Amino acid sequence: MYGSCYTQFELEHPERKKLAVGPSGQDDGEYVSILLKLVSDSNNVKAILHAFVVDRNGQASSSHDERESQIYPPDGNRSNCFGWPRFAKRSDLGSFVWNGVVTITCGVIIEPEPVDNNPLCVPPSDIGSHLGKLLDSPEGSDVSFVVDGDTFPAHRTILASRSPVFKAQLLGSMADAKMPSITLHDIAAATFKVMLRFMYTDALPGDDELGDSPNEVFEDLLALADRYALDRLKLMCATKLWENVTVDTIVATLSCARNMAQKFPSILAALREKMGT
Repeated sequence: MYGSCYTQFELEHPERKKLAVGPSGQDDGEYVSILLKLVSDSNNVKAILHAFVVDRNGQASSSHDERESQIYPPDGNRSNCFGWPRFAKRSDLGSFVWNGVVTITCGVIIEPEPVDNNPLCVPPSDIGSHLGKLLDSPEGSDVSFVVDGDTFPAHRTILASRSPVFKAQLLGSMADAKMPSITLHDIAAATFKVMLRFMYTDALPGDDELGDSPNEVFEDLLALADRYALDRLKLMCATKLWENVTVDTIVATLSCARNMAQKFPSILAALREKMGT
């Protein structure tokens, strides 16, 4: 009954899976192992594995009844299996012997992919790309900003829709509302350019586009985003600083965090904990 053997079968299903039952499985044969492995080239296949020991009355044992689901391939590795290396201890199966054998029933349910009967495919929104092109062209702009000697054409309504500060400045009763060109002080042109593009596209450039010191850009951008009440941009900058913090950048990042501590009370504590300072 407890002799060493290896039983294997393949399911008749388009997403082929192999179920391996090893009576002499984990821990030098102390346990029965039940494992399931995908043998096709498919991806993102959801399978539910159900296994139970059948008692002498032909019923499922409550003490040896397992059920688990998994998306294949597990962890992206096709050599991986899932199931139970220690499904049942062999020494516990004596009470389930009937006619000289122990019966274990295994079932596999493969969930079909949902059928999409809609013949139309709606592409993802590309409004950010179109607004980015609008920013790149001076045509249609109704205001410009002079920052550190550089001129940036823009559109009042877009900036006002993104920032309450710009809304008050460009559409309110302030003098700037009637000026075609506005000079901004104490702002680096490169930082303003990144913020302006974010306001049109809702996206940040990659670190490789920010020169040799992307952290410095994000620190300046965080302060500028706070100045213009761009909450989403502030959180994105804080996230970037958190992701990029190293032993070499921790001093500057902590200094930035201290300056912003009242607005981001968790950043300083989190940075100190991460770096053990």
